[in-house]
Formats: sequence, C-alpha cells, structure tokens
Amino acid sequence: MSMLKIAAGAVLGAALLAVGGATALAAPEINRPAPAFTGTAADGATIRLEDYRGKTVVLEWTNADCPFVRKHYGAGNMQALQKEWTGQGIVWLQVISSAPGKQGHVDGPTAIGLNRERGAQPSHTILDPEGSIGRAYDARTTPHMYIVDPEGTLVYMGGIDSIRSANSADIPQAVNYVREALQATVKGAPVPNPVTRAYGCSVHYSS
Repeated sequence: MSMLKIAAGAVLGAALLAVGGATALAAPEINRPAPAFTGTAADGATIRLEDYRGKTVVLEWTNADCPFVRKHYGAGNMQALQKEWTGQGIVWLQVISSAPGKQGHVDGPTAIGLNRERGAQPSHTILDPEGSIGRAYDARTTPHMYIVDPEGTLVYMGGIDSIRSANSADIPQAVNYVREALQATVKGAPVPNPVTRAYGCSVHYSS
C-alpha cells in the first residue's frame, strides 16, 4: 500500500471519529448541561438559553398545522400549562423548526397572530427555520417537550403526556408529564419520569 493511500486512510478515519464525537456531544442527555443556543424570536428579540440561568425553562417544539398540536391547543391544554407555569416565573419557549416550504413554517407576525388567536402565552416563540436548535436537541415531533432547570441542566425530555393520540378526549385521563416534571423541579426533587416517548407529527426540517 502506498504512503499516499495510508495517509488518505488516516485522514478519513480521523474525520469519521471527529464526526462521531461531535454527534455524541450534541445529543441531549438528562442530568447533563442542556445544549446552548441563540435564536431569534417572532418579535425580533434575541433569545439565549444562557440568559435564563437561574430560572427553569420549558422548550416546546410546535407546528400549528399538526393534528397533535391542535389537540392540545384546541382543548386549551397547552395554554393552561403555559399560563400556570409562566405565572410562577417559569420561562416557556416555543420553538418552530419547520423549514421554509414545509408544513408549519411561519414568519414572525404569523406566529404572533397564531398565539393571539389561540390565547397561547409562551414567554417567547423562537423561529428556527434552519433547524439548528431542533437538531441540537434531537427534537423529532410536535409537540416535543424539554425542561431545563435553573442550573442549566436538562431534567426532562419527551411527550407532553402519557396518551399518544390526537384525540382531545384523552387529555383528562393522561398523566401530564410536563406538569409532573415541573412540580418536581421547582421543589428541587428528582423528576419521576425524566425521559418519555414523545408523540406527534415529525419535525419538518430542511433536507
């Protein structure tokens, strides 16, 4: 084997290791620091996760055209959670990672209008059309929920509740994992179910 082939193989191997290492580091893990991000909100504000150190932060991936999102907004369930917890000082960040031309993609004024129509009360709505924040969190569905504690540690990721359906009649019977996790977090207690299975529509990232 020529020295050129050996060198090329070494470079390729190093590149593969680097890619693998980066992927492993980017994957969100419970009880580890939440992936840092900077994003632009629907109203033009710059949102940095680090700016909320000292507060509990909820991340809610959303897509207004998704039937599973409509389930929770149509029944007032998501808005009730937002109002309940932002009233206690929790920061609630919606994230829209739908790419331009894909289902759920909206501009800032449209996102603000949708929240006004539905009576939604997030602290901010982050527009993530390039998908960088969504991919950092491995967000796969809408809704997909994450909770970051005041120390910046990821303490919950998964579904909003325990019944994976688009039927709003199931909401009263379901265990609301987000409320359960927030109740534990504000008390400084371990989250009972830190990782659950998220359900909903696929996040429509750019290809």
